[in-house]
Amino acid sequence: MNGKVLHTLEFDKITSILEGYCGSAPAKNMCATLRPSQNPEWIEKAQAQTAAAFSRMLKSDRLSFGANFDARQLLKDASIGRPLSMEELLKVARLLQCVEDLIKYGEDTAAETADDLTELFNTLISVSPLKNEINRCIVSEEEMADDASSELRRIRNSFATVSGRIHNQLNHMVNQSLRTYLQDAIITKRGDRYCIPVKSEYKSQVPGIVHDQSSTGSTFFVEPAAIVELNNQLNSLKREEDDEIRRILAALTAKLAENADIVNEDQKSVTMLDFIFAKAKYALKLNAMRPVYNTEGRIRLRSARHPLLDQSKAVPIDISLGDKYDLLIVTGPNTGGKTVSLKTVGLLCLMGQAGLHIPAADRSELSLFGDIFADIGDEQSIEQSLSTFSSHMSNIVWILKKAKRDSLVLFDELGAGTDPVEGAALATAILDRLHSQGIRTMATTHYSELKIYALSTEGVENAGCEFNVETLSPTYRLLTGIPGKSNAFAIAGKLGLPEDIIDNAGQYLSNEEESFESVISELQDKRIRLEAELAEFSKEKEVLEQRIKELTERESKLESQKEKILNNAREEAKELLQEAKEVADETIRAFNNQGNQMKIQTMEKKRSNVREWLSKQDEALYKDTLKRNKTEKKESVGAALKPSEALPGTTVHVLSMDVDGEIISAPDKDGNVQVRCGIITSRVPLDELVKTELSDKQIEMNKPKKSQPKLDLSRASHISAEINVLGCTVDEAIARIDKYLDDAYMSHADKVRIVHGKGTGALRKGIHDYLRFNSIVKHYELAAHGEGDAGVTIVSF
Repeated sequence: MNGKVLHTLEFDKITSILEGYCGSAPAKNMCATLRPSQNPEWIEKAQAQTAAAFSRMLKSDRLSFGANFDARQLLKDASIGRPLSMEELLKVARLLQCVEDLIKYGEDTAAETADDLTELFNTLISVSPLKNEINRCIVSEEEMADDASSELRRIRNSFATVSGRIHNQLNHMVNQSLRTYLQDAIITKRGDRYCIPVKSEYKSQVPGIVHDQSSTGSTFFVEPAAIVELNNQLNSLKREEDDEIRRILAALTAKLAENADIVNEDQKSVTMLDFIFAKAKYALKLNAMRPVYNTEGRIRLRSARHPLLDQSKAVPIDISLGDKYDLLIVTGPNTGGKTVSLKTVGLLCLMGQAGLHIPAADRSELSLFGDIFADIGDEQSIEQSLSTFSSHMSNIVWILKKAKRDSLVLFDELGAGTDPVEGAALATAILDRLHSQGIRTMATTHYSELKIYALSTEGVENAGCEFNVETLSPTYRLLTGIPGKSNAFAIAGKLGLPEDIIDNAGQYLSNEEESFESVISELQDKRIRLEAELAEFSKEKEVLEQRIKELTERESKLESQKEKILNNAREEAKELLQEAKEVADETIRAFNNQGNQMKIQTMEKKRSNVREWLSKQDEALYKDTLKRNKTEKKESVGAALKPSEALPGTTVHVLSMDVDGEIISAPDKDGNVQVRCGIITSRVPLDELVKTELSDKQIEMNKPKKSQPKLDLSRASHISAEINVLGCTVDEAIARIDKYLDDAYMSHADKVRIVHGKGTGALRKGIHDYLRFNSIVKHYELAAHGEGDAGVTIVSF
């Protein structure tokens, strides 16, 4: 990879930012020397390691690399026998503690299956004995612990004893025997000898050795003869202490030398982990993703953002290159985002090949490029001269010589800085050469000739940077497939340039140029409309998908309930059959035991008992079915009605009658309300009602019609929609049904329900025979499944 492009595309700024996420100097050095690679295996491994570190950081980000340092020279010194200082040994101990912390972190954040950092974590080896020994012996960078060795403890104890004797004697001299000879009542040191300050006139009165005198000559610092030997002992003990400390440091250094290879490999692994986790931290900051690499030279970036821009304000762009076209020509107004789009593509390719995640949406694709070339200047300069053009052209000539089929070439304002006609012709020829060689190329321009070249050449595509003329500001959106407009006339008009000047300027445009710009405007208008329609379609699609999801869940729930109901019914039928068998067996045994001796009255009583048992079973089954139907109705028709909602005018569904109606009175003390269903008004408990929505037509039908003749409806006000004749004989049932049908018919009811149960079927047959010859009955049929089945007959007048 040529070094020039790294600076042109600002890759060096990326590595500088990356250094800030490292915890140690060795890892920062790795960031500073990071370069894009052309090795696909290295790139995949680096990307996988970054992704693994990213995943582990989501579990825990409590890891530190501050103790890591380049230990190579230190380990080399230890290996040749140079005793290390306490400061150097403590640095080693902190490094070994960092290794242990990382080993624990690797275990705590490990996934069920090994990731691409598992092997690196496994290379870390704990050297706890060495670390613990260093920490036991060394208190700080300047102090050795008393317990570092028994000899050191003995020496320091002796040192303390002798020092105590010296101070006792000197204190006695200062405070008592020699007080009048002293300048001050203090004990001082000169060099490593304890002294007292004696007045010059009494120097001869204090036997001892003079070590110093004051600048005025009035004070002599005398070591009294009585403590000379003690001071000698103290100095001797100090030398012994220094020797013992050197011996301990040498011993610790020797232990380090024994583990030098392990420590060296640990340090390398820690540095690599620091570097990898720095990449993961940067990816987390950018909300970056791992790119997918292909071998077809294809770039497909989704919602890509330039990493050096404020990520909260950067406008994501979608860019594709190398799939249906290998040359993309980007046009649009100045400051519209053309150069940023160009740099985004190049920089993200460099980042990906350096093992860094890229700030783009998931599933973004990159290809491995052998080299990347960029000729990017300052498109805002208004002082471009021939020298500027020459400089750019020299760079372009170099690019044309070096670029190969696996290269990516980026041009910013290709052909600018010279005569527009010649510049456009040169730009077209240069791009055509690269296109013919199949080199992936992206170029920005203002030349209309290049827009036409893209429209008329296969494998070349236009793209435009969107600009809001109303606000005179770019939106920074890149629109592939539509060439951008410079919008010079519109911007000039918004800024106040007289309209006649703008109209006059339009006359200097050729018909072809004017027509071309008109086509671009129409395309942009169509794109805006299509995007609006697409957004509306997407919204409706989301609603539809949510509705489908709800219906699927409801269907699944109903299937589950259906299976549960069927299972319960099978169990109940099984129990009912067993009970019926027992009753029948008992009756048969009674007949067999008594034979012809059984009286007629007894036989009739037995038969009545069986019939009564069957009636009870029918009634229980009916009540259970009715209860279940009410529950299902509540779930399917609407929400349960609350007392506060039972207001006159509220439309409801009456579960027991399976009809819709309207509440015409507030609830009474028993919780009942008056509900008008057609021309019939009934008193219904609140738990029989659910909320529903009636159409205007249905509400109108429920209202009493003024044109109807006045009838005596006193009986109809309490007519129920069904009659229950369970347990009755055929004659009893027909007598009750006959009166009930007359009342219902006079109430102008459309149809009613007769609950007779299933049983042996005799009661149902007798009722049907009666209904067949009743003149007011138009039609009758058994109820539908789930509404009573063969145990209920629906009668229509």
